[in-house]
Amino acid sequence: MAKKKKDGILPFVLGVIAILILGWWIFPHIIFSEQEQPVHFNHDQHMNLEEQELKCRDCHFFRNDGTFNGRPDNELCAGSGCHDEMQTETAAESKLVNQYLEKNRTIPWKSYQKQPDNVYFSHIYHKKFDCSSCHLDLGYSEKLPSYHENRITGYSKQTMKMHECERCHAQEGASNACFICHK
Repeated sequence: MAKKKKDGILPFVLGVIAILILGWWIFPHIIFSEQEQPVHFNHDQHMNLEEQELKCRDCHFFRNDGTFNGRPDNELCAGSGCHDEMQTETAAESKLVNQYLEKNRTIPWKSYQKQPDNVYFSHIYHKKFDCSSCHLDLGYSEKLPSYHENRITGYSKQTMKMHECERCHAQEGASNACFICHK
């Protein structure tokens, strides 16, 4: 009887290892596609311009109606006198100017934080917090991180999860009632 117990341990351990490999490594590679943003954007280069020092709010700001301009549009990039013509010889700027700005095509940025359709979220209520509390801190990054899209839902792997919102609401004394965030 003791031999049967010992013989059952090896298959059990191998099964646990196989499940861990499947769950932690193989399954995420199957369910998420890794994509790059359409244009290479160097935040560090824009934050450290010689002519002027840009601030985050120069490109990411609240509109008059309270909505948030998370991704600058073509008018802001070209209309500000910055990219109405080529400033450098980089491939990224060439792509920006030639493929998007000159043709007045919207840059199809991938949203790291796109919320599900049943979630109501307004930045205006959260503006007292530092952006990096919820978003990736890209302020001085030289390269945008890869975007990981769930092949089933279409949402980003980086999208905040409900438990993160609930935790912050609890810490701040805000309501966690369903109707506060859900439609």
